[in-house]
Amino acid sequence: MNQLITMREKQAEIWKEQLNFETRIYCKFLPQNFDHLENFISPIDYLPLNNDTKIIEIKNKRHKIIQEAKRQWLNYSLNIYEIKIQEYEQQYQNAFIKLRSLFSDNNATTMLNNIKEYINNRINRLKKDIYDKMASFRRMILQNRQRSSSTKNVIGVSSEPYLDLISNPFNKRQWNYLSFGPSYIRVNQSAINSKCQQEIEIKNQHKDIYSKVENHLTGYPHRIPRNNAIFKQYSDHLLDYLNQSYFTPLPYKDQYKSHEQAQILGSIRRIIQNMNLIIRVTDKGNNFYIGSVGEFEQKAENFFSDTNAFIELSYNPFNEILDKVIQVLNTLRGKDLIRKWQYEQIMPDRTTCELAHLYFNPKTHKDGIPVRPIQSTIHASTSKISKFLDKILRPIFDDKCKDTTIIDGASLITELSKYNRKGLLKSTTLLCTFDIRNVYTILPQQESLDILMTFLHAHGYRKAKGISIGTIKN
Repeated sequence: MNQLITMREKQAEIWKEQLNFETRIYCKFLPQNFDHLENFISPIDYLPLNNDTKIIEIKNKRHKIIQEAKRQWLNYSLNIYEIKIQEYEQQYQNAFIKLRSLFSDNNATTMLNNIKEYINNRINRLKKDIYDKMASFRRMILQNRQRSSSTKNVIGVSSEPYLDLISNPFNKRQWNYLSFGPSYIRVNQSAINSKCQQEIEIKNQHKDIYSKVENHLTGYPHRIPRNNAIFKQYSDHLLDYLNQSYFTPLPYKDQYKSHEQAQILGSIRRIIQNMNLIIRVTDKGNNFYIGSVGEFEQKAENFFSDTNAFIELSYNPFNEILDKVIQVLNTLRGKDLIRKWQYEQIMPDRTTCELAHLYFNPKTHKDGIPVRPIQSTIHASTSKISKFLDKILRPIFDDKCKDTTIIDGASLITELSKYNRKGLLKSTTLLCTFDIRNVYTILPQQESLDILMTFLHAHGYRKAKGISIGTIKN
């Protein structure tokens, strides 16, 4: 029994080391041997003169190499802990099976169960003691991190903004806040607003939520009359809930944190404005890009000159586009080429529509940091038409092209398995990927429509959801 207890205690000790290591990761204060890695990758002694772009590129590449190496080392260390824990578990199970083989009567079975229960209770108490001490260990690590001067210049493993500047204009608190990334939501944002502002927010939220629920319940298949008393009850309950959520006093700690984050955010905005900087979400990443406005505008100009696919408008064509869309839909409905419910579904709302616009996300994973164009058309005059056509045409494409289309990683594995079962996947098989530059702008719109029409005709489609192919093309 002592041997079994010893195995469990050694396993618990490894578990403790793993918890300590994970706490260090959480506190961003890794063991010193991780920081020694930076000494192996020599610092940059020579940097080109009068070439800020090249200097920034070299520094960021070195930062990325060290960070990726640390992350791999980190994963390796965590895997070692898991392997050790599994090894002790296997040793324990083998030893227990060996002990059980020495006994055969029912009394021995009862005794073995009692031994197992005793060991489990003892180890569970040990694990609880270890877990209870983690809070004090975490405080100690945070204190050591604050006192340590070396952590200021150490490259961490956590995601950080991509800094396309010679020097970092942000202090530690501002940089840590930016490192949360674009998906971070500031806590209790409305709590520090005035009562008047909160009442306006409550009114707007109540109107938005209530109208969505009402429209859903009065439509198909529910068909609840709008004058039903249940809507008044729901409105009152919703308003009470929002008032309670907004006006319930926050604990002092939460209030302090809300004010602190608001101040940090305000200071970041002032730096960006005063230094003429730009902040963008990186392409294929979950972090920010921070650079100079002039440099970023030059990247956009390079894109325009490379593609020659865009021109800068000298006037606002919003009303012209909206009126044309409405006119076309009225004509189609007047000729009975689309049904009434389709007409109502795709008709744009002048009060919510806005002009589509172009913006860019930087590709920090590529040399020179080119930009990816993003066309924001979510509230454009034609967005409802696009969504409607996608809804009726995409199922056709997915059905006819399912044998040659890879949707995601899971479907790739499935198709490779089929390929392997046919005996086609060999050691000489080459798997290739293609990166097409500016794929959106090099496809002419009219040619794309012609290809779509040919595709539909080839598969015997003359209509889709009652709408003729010619109407869809027009």
